[in-house]
Parts: sequence; C-alpha cells; structure tokens
Amino acid sequence: MIPRCRALRALACVTFVSLVSPLALAADAGAGGASAHGHDYPTQGRVEYVLGCMDDNGHDFVNVYKCSCAIDRIAAVLPYDDFVEQSTFSKYATLGGEGGAEFRVDRAKAQTKKFRALQSDAYRACGIGHAAAASK
Repeated sequence: MIPRCRALRALACVTFVSLVSPLALAADAGAGGASAHGHDYPTQGRVEYVLGCMDDNGHDFVNVYKCSCAIDRIAAVLPYDDFVEQSTFSKYATLGGEGGAEFRVDRAKAQTKKFRALQSDAYRACGIGHAAAASK
C-alpha cells in the first residue's frame, strides 16, 4: 500500500515512498486490509465522510484538513464495515415513524453511542467544531 499524501507533505511523502522497500509494501498488502496506520477505507467512503463533516462544520478550506484528520483517526481504530454500520445507525437514530423503528432498537442505540463517542474524540483531536471548543 502506498501512503496517502497531503498537499503540504507531498515532497516528504515522495521521499518516504522512494525509501520504502518492496518487502515492506508486500507485508503491508498482506495484512488483510489493516495496516500499521489503521484500516483501509475506500476513497469514496473517506470523501463522503469529509463532505458530510464539512456540511456540518463549514466549508472553510481548513476543514478539508480537519475533517480528513477525523476520518483518519476513525479509520485507525474502526474497520470499514463497522464504520458503515455505526455511522448509518448514528445518521438515522432520530428518524421517526415506522421506517425508523429498526434504528431505535437496543443494538442500534449501542452502535450509535459507540460511533458518536469515537467521532467526538476524533473531532476534539482534530480541532473541529463544538468538541474542540469544549476541550479548550
């Protein structure tokens, strides 16, 4: 797996990639999708998260980096399938009527609680929104 580069660290990343041995890349690829830096999320999933995070916290350029930081922190501890399940439960937890009944069962509530705690920690660590303001 080739490391993802940030715009400001592109030169350092290029240098790092040139120093990484092919054996290290092969070992990382054989890790079952989980690298030393976390779980492998599809680019589309990361982009959707960042866009949703920016919808909630403002479309300032700095939030691209802050929201990317948040999804990176979430990906470091949560496999992608669990992320999809927990974030879906969290998103629809307040859905009313019969259609929202499956999002109000005990298992769904527990998944929602786990995701919101993880997201709150990621937001605080990355300096996003109310969680960051509350920790100052």
